[in-house]
Amino acid sequence: MFLISQLPIINALFGQLPIINALFGQCPVCPMPNYRLPMINLKSQITNFQSPKSMSLLLAAMILGINACAAPQETQKNKLAEDIKTAQQSNSTLTLNKVTLEQANEKGETFWKVKSKNAVYSKDQKIVNVQKPVGKLFQDGKEIYDIQGETGQVFQEGNQVFLKGNIVATDLKNGVVLRGNELEWRPKEDVLVVRNNLTGQNKQVTVSAKEARIFSRAKRMELFGSVVANVKDPILQLRTEHLVWFVEQQKVHSDQPTQLDRYKDKKVTDSGFADKVDVDLKTKIATLTQNAQLMPSDPPLQIESSLMSWNFPAQYVISPGHVKIFHRVEKVTMTGDTGRGDLDKKIFYLTGNVVGIGEKRESQLNTDRVTWYLSNQTFDAEGNVVYKQLNPVFNLTGPRAAGELKNQTVIVKGDGAGGQVVTEFVPDENKGILDSR
Repeated sequence: MFLISQLPIINALFGQLPIINALFGQCPVCPMPNYRLPMINLKSQITNFQSPKSMSLLLAAMILGINACAAPQETQKNKLAEDIKTAQQSNSTLTLNKVTLEQANEKGETFWKVKSKNAVYSKDQKIVNVQKPVGKLFQDGKEIYDIQGETGQVFQEGNQVFLKGNIVATDLKNGVVLRGNELEWRPKEDVLVVRNNLTGQNKQVTVSAKEARIFSRAKRMELFGSVVANVKDPILQLRTEHLVWFVEQQKVHSDQPTQLDRYKDKKVTDSGFADKVDVDLKTKIATLTQNAQLMPSDPPLQIESSLMSWNFPAQYVISPGHVKIFHRVEKVTMTGDTGRGDLDKKIFYLTGNVVGIGEKRESQLNTDRVTWYLSNQTFDAEGNVVYKQLNPVFNLTGPRAAGELKNQTVIVKGDGAGGQVVTEFVPDENKGILDSR
């Protein structure tokens, strides 16, 4: 509730608006009870009463406040009761210039402080409409945001502030600057909402969305609707419908399908997609979870897994689960239980139930482990190697192998410890399409 006037009749007239305190002060002869709730401070003069009746009531109240010093207490009470009833029946608005409004909680901790070029107070709506508001928002008595806008509304009983038009809100702790067309501050819920053409930025990230909700105690910002986040180092762009930005932890998280693009010289070099995405801005590592896909341009691969870690500085990809790698140009596919790849050196390592398929499924490699050299499309395989070919049809088995699936050039080797190479030719009538995993 706003600051309560020291003159009860004026208090009744304007719904406990502490205007008269600033204008007239307390009676020096017989001061009325002093309600110390410094919620609002008005550095203004009254410029307009939109109701003539309001001016009459104000003058009556001033006379009453002065004459009360000499009037008997009982007479004063009766007169006050009569004038309060009359004042409450009025429907008045009050216009002031250059005002400062403040509001605090029961402990006396300031919720907000707003300066306005022009303010109109409506008793019935219990709202102060402000023009060109500039102010500060507080939490636990400490300043946390600077705010400004074109117009606004301050609610007397709701502990809320609404601003509209050319909104600028600055987080004083982490330096994030938010811009939009609407702002809402609900201090009891610990939430600042900025919406309508929202943009935001700090030294690391710029964002745009339909709405942002900032929870200062939880130290997180949630962005909703057509979210686009641009990371400055490395140069990334994330697009999703819901993104959580942990500014102090330097992390972003999305629990909605997210497109992730990496740029170089203003061109997309690598693209990723997943149902969930986490990016650590400090370590510069992205984690893609559920239906994860990564499509680097060099080498031209399509990597699929349920979980994938992408280290941007090292250009290293790790998948602790089943992974499928498809070379989009050479039409060769490799799968394995786990995989890791060096995109700079263009080498991939797959382990566990590895299957390699050549173009048009005319050749297939099964092994325990494989190293795939993407630059020349050769591979080294170790452990339980089985190579199958359709034209001509034959199988090779052995402990090790090296070759190229695309051109069906494979050499199966022994291991020098008794492991032998076995070649099996298959008659034409038993030809068939090779199985793959």
